[in-house]
Amino acid sequence: MNQFDHFSTALADPTNQPRTTFEALCAFAEQTVGVKLFTMMSFDAETREASRSFSNMPEAYPELGTKPVNETWWTGHVLDGHKTFVANDIDAIAEVFPDYELIASLGCESVINVPVIINGRVCGTINCLHEAGFYTPERVAASNALKLPGAAAFLLNQITSSRSVL
Repeated sequence: MNQFDHFSTALADPTNQPRTTFEALCAFAEQTVGVKLFTMMSFDAETREASRSFSNMPEAYPELGTKPVNETWWTGHVLDGHKTFVANDIDAIAEVFPDYELIASLGCESVINVPVIINGRVCGTINCLHEAGFYTPERVAASNALKLPGAAAFLLNQITSSRSVL
């Protein structure tokens, strides 16, 4: 079974959702672009708040509450501009993320933040981190394949959070 089929099966499984789907998306990202640290951040365009929906390293990056978005050029680029952000060294990461020392301590010195857009708005970002110089132009192009399964995962998270029934 390929990773896309694995993701589709996880999405359909009613067991332990949305975690089952998030874990399958993490595996899909590992195969597609490569990751050491994988997180998903939900974003509310109206309140300008973000929350971590998933982390494959919850000890370092727990899935807790909401926080106001730190308005920087990064937010203009990713959240408002709907563009993927890539940094391939820790100095570039330090320019936009105040937790760069924690990132480096996890063996990560490059990042790709993929905005997931539904109905004209960014609902969240898929964040893949790896060693320095890891996110080549080929891997960045491949990250577009994460957007559709990412949208499904964010929508599932909304459905399960609001306790809606399909």
